[in-house]
Amino acid sequence: MADVDATKSLSGLLNGIAQKVYYNNTEITEELLKNELYPELSQEEFTALHEKMKGLIKSIATADMDHAQLEAFLTAQTRKQGSGGVNAEQAAALSRFWKSQRARVRESLLAQSRWEPGLRGLSWRVDLQTAAGQGDVGHSGPVALVELELGRAGQDSEFVCLEFDEASVNQMLKKMADIQESIDRIVHRT
Repeated sequence: MADVDATKSLSGLLNGIAQKVYYNNTEITEELLKNELYPELSQEEFTALHEKMKGLIKSIATADMDHAQLEAFLTAQTRKQGSGGVNAEQAAALSRFWKSQRARVRESLLAQSRWEPGLRGLSWRVDLQTAAGQGDVGHSGPVALVELELGRAGQDSEFVCLEFDEASVNQMLKKMADIQESIDRIVHRT
């Protein structure tokens, strides 16, 4: 029975850490987790366990480990000597936790890493000046008008309008070519 309680407590701790770290549940605190799940541990023992599990979850989540990677990682952790490693029950609990929470944690990490607001749309047109008045000689070439639709998830879009002359368009295209070249270098390197 003690093993079942220990497994439930560890499972609760892992889920509590995920709620706090990845799902932004501010009601979950380290103190709440200790009092509810490990009241018999000293504060130092609980903090050490909490930090170890939090670090393991972070390592697993950051690498977005698949089942084979997770098993290899947990096997290495169980072979560690001293307080740095995990026992077989902890490894099994971590494996069950990751199997059930992987997609949700990954989605949370992706959402946290996105730049907001994001580009939702882009439209453009080129305007030509048809006839210049006698005093208006400053702007006689074509003008590109670009409208960017920007927005945050779940919110209405905002629009930004930009006007470019031919030199500005050429400058922007050169910068975009530099960006594409950098992306290509990174993609072809991996």
